[in-house]
Amino acid sequence: MAALGGDGGTGPVALRIRLGAQLRRLRKHREITREAAGWEIRASESKISRMELGRVPFKERDVADLLAFYGVPEEERDGLLSLARQASAPGWWQEFADVAPPWFLPYLGLEEAAALIRSHEAHFVPGLLQTGDYARAVIARSHAAAPATEVDRRVALRLGRQRVLHRANPPQFWTVLDEAVLRRRIGGRAVMRGQLEALIKAADLPNVRIQVAPLGAASHAAAGLPFTILRFAEPELSDVVYIEQLTSALYLDKRTDVDHYAETMERACVEAEPPDRTPAVLRTILDETAGPAH
Repeated sequence: MAALGGDGGTGPVALRIRLGAQLRRLRKHREITREAAGWEIRASESKISRMELGRVPFKERDVADLLAFYGVPEEERDGLLSLARQASAPGWWQEFADVAPPWFLPYLGLEEAAALIRSHEAHFVPGLLQTGDYARAVIARSHAAAPATEVDRRVALRLGRQRVLHRANPPQFWTVLDEAVLRRRIGGRAVMRGQLEALIKAADLPNVRIQVAPLGAASHAAAGLPFTILRFAEPELSDVVYIEQLTSALYLDKRTDVDHYAETMERACVEAEPPDRTPAVLRTILDETAGPAH
């Protein structure tokens, strides 16, 4: 397994996770139960749990009341209250809420907050590595009736996500691609050639690891099922498995579920070509399927 590479970024979800972890440490240091903390801010124990996991926006008043209850000196509260305000700001992706389904928006925050992202892909190149032309071809297939302006916004959203891999503290991204993904001609020869060349470049990034599962191999490990596992820098937070469906998505964080998908991912990695073979594999597929540029 790859080592964690970043601290989870500076987006609102990442900040919520950090602030939640701080509040959890302060509460435990004072040996205060979640039930007692919830009573103090007129909330339930489950809300305190969600706050400490960074899964809900923070009200500044709630944070201020908890800091007072936990005995944090006034001169030390300003930094945490400032963090609470920043954590409540909308993420950059909110401007695309008109084209992104509601069930996908939470994923965008988790992706930006993650320190390690692992994915198994059986149908398409992962969104974090798609070229603009490839993304447009995929989106046009899925939204054939959408006007051009909507397709443009969906492409902009997908490409905007890719900034996470190039920021100062990027997450580690490790993906296993079924070879069929790379041989499936999406958008035509020129589009696939550009996509394969982009993958060759991406494989050189220090925080990106790409493996290609030979035809048939990945089906044994994951039965052709695409999924993503997100891990966070805070050790108290469980991994989250994201599985996208046609009209909804699953977010799994139960230990038994996460362990099952993690084991499946490990088997896919073992069955795939090793990462140092990826550029050669991609060039072979580029020559065989994309053909020469015209």
